[in-house]
Amino acid sequence: MNTAKERRDKTNYYLDLAETVSQRCTCLRRHYGAVIVKNDEVISTGYVGAPRGRKNCTDMGFCLREKMAIPRGERYELCRSVHAEANAIISAPRDKMIDATLYLVGRECSTGEYIQNAVCCSMCKRLVINAGIKTVIVRNDRDRYRTIDVADWVVHDESVEGVFGY
Repeated sequence: MNTAKERRDKTNYYLDLAETVSQRCTCLRRHYGAVIVKNDEVISTGYVGAPRGRKNCTDMGFCLREKMAIPRGERYELCRSVHAEANAIISAPRDKMIDATLYLVGRECSTGEYIQNAVCCSMCKRLVINAGIKTVIVRNDRDRYRTIDVADWVVHDESVEGVFGY
């Protein structure tokens, strides 16, 4: 009888790491974890939380965006937290991020379900682009994921498209 487990594929291994990192989140709405990897080496990790020294939503016991019923993807300037991708980028040297991959996992706090159609917000997209990260891989469920070519975010500039209706 063979009791050995099948070895986890490398992409899901890094997504599993990002999911573990997300367990440090202090957001009351959504938990995200990010891991930046280059040449099979973990460069940095990040999770959602207030800037160092400031109170987290978990400390305060409420989320302002939740109280104001702000939909996902809107009014991020009202959020107390630094996003997982931003925290990972802040903690990594830029030369190590050039052509790296960012692995991202998000879960809804209320249900524990994976966030459907999760993607970096527009602010984090800009950070990812400037960091030189080449690819973003986002978990859809325990074993499936989407791969995003960051160059597509440059070509399809949503800030211009939104303004000019392209």
